[in-house]
Amino acid sequence: MTDKDQTTYSISELAKEFDITTRSIRFYEDQGLLTPQRQGQTRIYSKRDRVRLKLILRGKRLGFSLAETGQLFELYDADKSSVTQLTTMLKLIELKKTELHQQLDDIKVVLMELITVEKRCRDTLTDARTNDTKHVTE
Repeated sequence: MTDKDQTTYSISELAKEFDITTRSIRFYEDQGLLTPQRQGQTRIYSKRDRVRLKLILRGKRLGFSLAETGQLFELYDADKSSVTQLTTMLKLIELKKTELHQQLDDIKVVLMELITVEKRCRDTLTDARTNDTKHVTE
């Protein structure tokens, strides 16, 4: 590592810092999301790569696909205008919220179905135990 603006990171340093595998980092590179410099076979990651990796992982936690994250990176690289970036980000957020609300509705339906099936199973089990007890005492 060098002076503050020229800080660089190895793949193992980033993997350790973000608690991910080096394979994951190489995958993000293969997807075009990270662009480390090379010294022979050694990858040298910049502060920009580190920030991008942090954003990739945050985006994943929020449910954004790598393609969506890549789209935002492309926008930023092509057009530093915050209006375009923010407008696109708001559209992605709205889409993600809609997806999550649908998933939440689906989860609620499945939970209700499970509760119903659970109740039937418990009732059937109680009836079966009651019938077994009747047969033993007869």
